[in-house]
Amino acid sequence: MTDVTTAPARRGESHARGWRGLGWGFVVKLVLMGIVNALGIAVALSAWQAESWIVLGASLVLLAIADAVYFSRRALPLKYLLPGLVFLAVFQVFVLGYTAYVAFTNYGTGHAGSMEQAVDAALIQDERRDPDSPSYPLAVVEQDGELGFAIVDEDGVVRAGTADQPLEAVAGARTGGSGAPETVPGWAVVPRADILTDPDLQERVASLRVPVSDEAEDGSLRTREGTTGAVYTSGLEWDAAARTFTDTETGVVYAASDDGRFVAEDGSALPTGWYVNVGFDNFVRAVTDQSLAGPLLQVAAWTFAFAILTVLTSFGLGLLFALIYNDPRVRGRKVLRTLMILPYAFPAFMSALLWRGMLNSEFGVVNDLLFLGADIAWLGDPLLAKAAVLWVNLWLSYPYWFLVCTGALQALPSDTLEAATIDGAGRWRRFRSIILPQLLVSTAPLAISSFAFNFNNFTIIYMLTEGGPAFLGNSGLGETDILISAIYRISGVAGGSADYGLASALSIVVFIVIGVISALAFRQTRKLEEFQ
Repeated sequence: MTDVTTAPARRGESHARGWRGLGWGFVVKLVLMGIVNALGIAVALSAWQAESWIVLGASLVLLAIADAVYFSRRALPLKYLLPGLVFLAVFQVFVLGYTAYVAFTNYGTGHAGSMEQAVDAALIQDERRDPDSPSYPLAVVEQDGELGFAIVDEDGVVRAGTADQPLEAVAGARTGGSGAPETVPGWAVVPRADILTDPDLQERVASLRVPVSDEAEDGSLRTREGTTGAVYTSGLEWDAAARTFTDTETGVVYAASDDGRFVAEDGSALPTGWYVNVGFDNFVRAVTDQSLAGPLLQVAAWTFAFAILTVLTSFGLGLLFALIYNDPRVRGRKVLRTLMILPYAFPAFMSALLWRGMLNSEFGVVNDLLFLGADIAWLGDPLLAKAAVLWVNLWLSYPYWFLVCTGALQALPSDTLEAATIDGAGRWRRFRSIILPQLLVSTAPLAISSFAFNFNNFTIIYMLTEGGPAFLGNSGLGETDILISAIYRISGVAGGSADYGLASALSIVVFIVIGVISALAFRQTRKLEEFQ
């Protein structure tokens, strides 16, 4: 009888399909798929807890597809394509779809959550000390690096909690001579001396609020000096049925509006709101808002000018140097070519920061050495700042085109140039009629991609000028901002008020513009093939 563990696998059967033969492929597949299923189930459980039903459904569908593909005897091509397709769906399709979704909402500062979250935030922000609340003996405690409070309530029970964990009774806790908790099992009591000698810790303790319960209406525990605490409750009353807030002191009623705010009859509104679908309002606002439309139009015009001029100047300079150093009469061409591409070897953000220092009007070496110490505001004047951006980007970009054009020139057929020379064509005629057309056949697609790259060249703008100098008004944009840096400012990632809806809408516009221009440009490059 033949041992099944040593019998050769049936002809045409993979080692990953059974225990026969080597058998290790099947074991490896089981281990890998076990890891994939464990990760998928973990993602699904997290989505369930967060009530993110779209992520939950998508993770379960992807997990089922993966199991079906890799445990099936068919669908062999999908076994190789599925990982790439999943990454494409998660990191490209999902991101584009979510950006499009956000573009049709008012998601941003003051509208960053659901209505339920906005209600809790409004109650928290309007908290005041409850006049009926006694002062509780209090100790500052710490658990897993997170600060919290431990108090002794009116019944003598020690309760502890953090900003994310409401107060709960702690068994086995003991109090000290001051009446405050001295030992709290599971928590480390922060010494009073540490609080008194550490200003940062004092600030954290004074700003900390620990919810009394899961209900925001019950208020939270706060302290001023770190030894006693009191309950702070909101001055607003929430009516869930009517969807209104009532200020208990003034009697003003704030009702929920269609644009995700709590608004009173006099037009005043609470600072917290929620995100809602606003349709095409973000796209309309980008062209109709007087404080934003003008600066955005200037930014868009400069973006096109910056991308086009960068491609033309860097391509022209790179081609010029390629023609010069491709001439066999030039000695030391290898060394010179190496020197010419040095700017390309340095990280762009470091080069931009270096140029920012050299162009500084107060201590920059450009003014000191080249202009005899003249006070030229290279980065403070709008025109000079744009010229500086173009110059620095030219310095960074021309080595790329130098390399591309050098390779393209060396690949040109020499017999065509020799025939033109025999026919009496001069250097300019040979360049205009033969070299440049054939060169554009191979470099035009790269020029299109370079245009798209510079259209979104955030690094050079942010590191060199940060978009400045600023426009007059309160748009928050600057003279050298391009659309991508303007989107960055509007999104509020760098600080200030955030408007993710408008930023997403502008991102979609940029995506469409680049896509249309690239499609038209690639279509036109087909005509260049006639020169081949």
